[in-house]
Amino acid sequence: MCALVALAFLVPLGISLGEQTRQEALADAARRGALVTGALAVSTEPAAVRRAVEASGADPATRPVVHGLDGAAPAGRADAAALARATADRRSVIVDVPGGALRLDPVVLGDTVVVVEVFVPDSALDEGSGGRWLLLAAVAVALVGAAVLVVDRVAARAVDSTRGLVKAALAVGDGDLGVHVEPSGPRELAEAGYAFNRMADRMAAARTDERELVADLSHRLRTPLTVLRLDAEGLDSDDTSVGSFTEAELDRRRTIRRIRQAIVTLEGEIDVLIKTTRKTVAHEAGPAMCDVSEVVRDRMVFWSALAGDQNRPHRVSGAQLRIPAPVPRAELAAALDAVIGNVFRYTPQGTAFELAVSRRDGYVAIRIDDAGPGIANPDRALRRGTSDQGSTGLGLDIAKRVALQANGSVSIDRARLGGASVVMLLADPEATPRQVSRFGLVGRMAREAREQKSGGRRWPRQRPTDG
Repeated sequence: MCALVALAFLVPLGISLGEQTRQEALADAARRGALVTGALAVSTEPAAVRRAVEASGADPATRPVVHGLDGAAPAGRADAAALARATADRRSVIVDVPGGALRLDPVVLGDTVVVVEVFVPDSALDEGSGGRWLLLAAVAVALVGAAVLVVDRVAARAVDSTRGLVKAALAVGDGDLGVHVEPSGPRELAEAGYAFNRMADRMAAARTDERELVADLSHRLRTPLTVLRLDAEGLDSDDTSVGSFTEAELDRRRTIRRIRQAIVTLEGEIDVLIKTTRKTVAHEAGPAMCDVSEVVRDRMVFWSALAGDQNRPHRVSGAQLRIPAPVPRAELAAALDAVIGNVFRYTPQGTAFELAVSRRDGYVAIRIDDAGPGIANPDRALRRGTSDQGSTGLGLDIAKRVALQANGSVSIDRARLGGASVVMLLADPEATPRQVSRFGLVGRMAREAREQKSGGRRWPRQRPTDG
């Protein structure tokens, strides 16, 4: 195709150049003939005419020939028909003859018309034609080569762009919605690349929103489930192993047991669902920030209402100003619900608790204190999946996982109220980096809490362990 285009362009150009050379040669013949016709107009003397002929050209073969002067019959190349046509028309005539072309110029001398013949050989008519065609052929080859290179590069870019789109589409099909392509190649393929990236972004956003919705619904389910569990614990005993009961009483106690077991199972399933979904969302969304004070105020709206129902004195401090933390909001809310829920689960109704938020030494500290029985083995309570009460053991583990995500930690100490004090430390993203012992900070917070007590109150019996 490229060769045909080059030929279609260069062949007319070569013909045009050849025609230009022919016209230039004929023009030179007209110039030489004009020298003779001018001399004839001045004098018809043979000697004058001969000098004009000799002056018109150095090559005897191409010198002009005068026909019809003094009845002479010079040896020219024009035949009688061509001479008669030039004489009759009385205008210049170009006649092709073997070996070249003739220019016949009629000259009127009174009643006589003479014809000046000028011969132009083929060598003059086609002068330089071979070199021209070689040059044009070289140009054609160069154009074809350049066209091949350009087409090859364009095709290579198109193939690379198409291959990138195919690989990205396969990756999306395998579930990797974070893949993108670098739009390149022809305009249509580049537009397809931009459209693919927009599609992948919208699919990733839709999947993240879907998982966030699942996690949020699970989180919202756990809050009323806590109320349901507390109400179930307020029912009569479900023990049927001691004593004698009527059939109706046995059925009632078995029903209470099934309700409690179903609530425990449902709590465990919701915890696993929240943990799995949040982990996936956090991995896809990357680092997130939230306002600790806002999360604390929001969650305490629910827990304050429940505390009022159970006559639990409570207090919140330090949650008035904005305090940022490098964790997703829903993750922190789940951790707070897990720790505060343990207070309601393992302390009697009417037990006081308090929640304090502070910033110091490059960390954000969230402290939940209660006046309950305390925790017998803090290390065991912080180990995932460990519980002395038959629960899932995920309560404090949720808080610990969130704290570790924020480059912090979770510690258990003695509370100012006499029970357990659970402290979550989260790295402060706005603090100047310092080398500080997190455990020293926890200990100092515990000492400050103890110093606020009046007297040396001893610990009461220990609270059962929850993980």
